[in-house]
Amino acid sequence: MQHNLARARSCAPSARIWAVVKANAYGHGLERGMHGFAQADGLALIETENALRLRELGWVKPILLLEGIFDASDIPLLAEHNISSTVHCIEQVKMLEYTSLYRPIDVHLKMNTGMNRLGFRPDEFRAAYARLRAIRGIRSITLMTHFANSDELEHPRLSIAEQVRRFRDGADGLAGERSLSNSGGVLHQAALLGAGGELHSDWVRPGIMLYGGTPGGRPASDFGLLPTMTLKSEIIGIQQLEAGDSVGYGSRFQAPGPMTVGVVACGYADGYPRHAEHGTPVLVDGIRTTLVGRVSMDMMTVDLTPVANARVGSKVTLWGDGLPIDEVAQAAGTIGYELMCALAPRVRVAEGRLGTD
Repeated sequence: MQHNLARARSCAPSARIWAVVKANAYGHGLERGMHGFAQADGLALIETENALRLRELGWVKPILLLEGIFDASDIPLLAEHNISSTVHCIEQVKMLEYTSLYRPIDVHLKMNTGMNRLGFRPDEFRAAYARLRAIRGIRSITLMTHFANSDELEHPRLSIAEQVRRFRDGADGLAGERSLSNSGGVLHQAALLGAGGELHSDWVRPGIMLYGGTPGGRPASDFGLLPTMTLKSEIIGIQQLEAGDSVGYGSRFQAPGPMTVGVVACGYADGYPRHAEHGTPVLVDGIRTTLVGRVSMDMMTVDLTPVANARVGSKVTLWGDGLPIDEVAQAAGTIGYELMCALAPRVRVAEGRLGTD
């Protein structure tokens, strides 16, 4: 985590960093995320209760709610615990207008530049800014947007450059710091600046890259990122199959010839994707092989043919160190974010020097 945060800072050296720790720090644990990203300038997340938890754990630097408040009753908590809030809709503006703030708060005003999830359209942005500026309890307004396709510089439908242009036009002349880049924007910072993308940002908001993944495209290792989560298990059983023998529920996989299959103590109840297909990569004793058959609740089966010395007790790596999580996710038809966030509570976590293995 520390290493990946340093890589984010090297990509955007002039910007301050919101380290994103939503979804229980992408499945790594909120407290581990707080310690791993201790050198970040602030922590950003979704859940109000976890923002309060960070304060209880001793985090004194800025905290940002990325989706803002959900109810007017949350507003006093912002003031009491010095928590910043995103404002993305007129309903949130009204809640702030109707609530007396005994202590000033900071907000991030979000512009919808094409993602079409949250935020004010560029032609609505100035009016929302003026209403916030008129509220006595608002201390500062940071201007922000979110990139839809930051993993692809020249996306044919909506490029980063086009979103930056819309943001620049909508925010022209408005005072306040800017917050633009997510992980993809941070990783492509140099390329965008070199191409005249005018990607100036006072704050950046890296998420997946801090955990050793990427939003798409090139492998994380190409960017000098290290995996922060390694899911490990071991072989608990071995079966010898003949040609035509099937494996697992549904008998979806049939052995093309004699082969050795290992049973791994891990399944979808642990967070491994049930929809992973035959051929999804796995390491057994450090040797690459593949998943065969359907993943069940507590077990999965792997081809041991390439692993001549495999035995009960052989170590299995399902993703992480030596096997990039993004590669596993792609083979399983999903993304690394989902695999991290889906890690189940019953999985035992080995505490390492920096937190979790």
